[in-house]
Amino acid sequence: MIITVLFIKMTLLTLIIRSHLDSNLTFVFTAVIIILIMAFGYKHIDLHHEDIAYERPAYVLWVPIGAVLCYFFNVNLGLGSILALGIVGTTASFLPSINKESQYLKQIPVSIYCGAFVGMSSVDTSPSILFVFAAGCVAGLLLMVTKNLYLGVGGKLGTIAFGGVILSSLMYWLFI
Repeated sequence: MIITVLFIKMTLLTLIIRSHLDSNLTFVFTAVIIILIMAFGYKHIDLHHEDIAYERPAYVLWVPIGAVLCYFFNVNLGLGSILALGIVGTTASFLPSINKESQYLKQIPVSIYCGAFVGMSSVDTSPSILFVFAAGCVAGLLLMVTKNLYLGVGGKLGTIAFGGVILSSLMYWLFI
């Protein structure tokens, strides 16, 4: 899983560098430094536990729901990706107050928020709501298997959502 996440990040940075190679040498230099820092970090910093733990499927089922809701607000209602993410994320944060003793309700906002990151995709990247649902399912699977990775590191949910969209785009491009 670590190799998959590292591959996704390296692919993104490589594509960014390639698209800006002719226009801005400072940007390219900065991106190369970032890649070297990431490689050093993955090699020398312990970002996960050694034991394998998976998130319960009942929690990650909410990822595609958050993705579809955010995409609907973003594209169909025309609210924009940031406002759509804010509405879905804020609404999800109030779910644990329905029953303060419920451990299940305390875990749902994280899954919905991860899905909302998937739903922020533009129409160019995510052509339909079915694509967003599929990307949300892939992101949910990634969330399920990365429970012990990157504990305490910011950006985990966004990286998982990005991975779900990228992997879904790859499958869409290969098979459709």
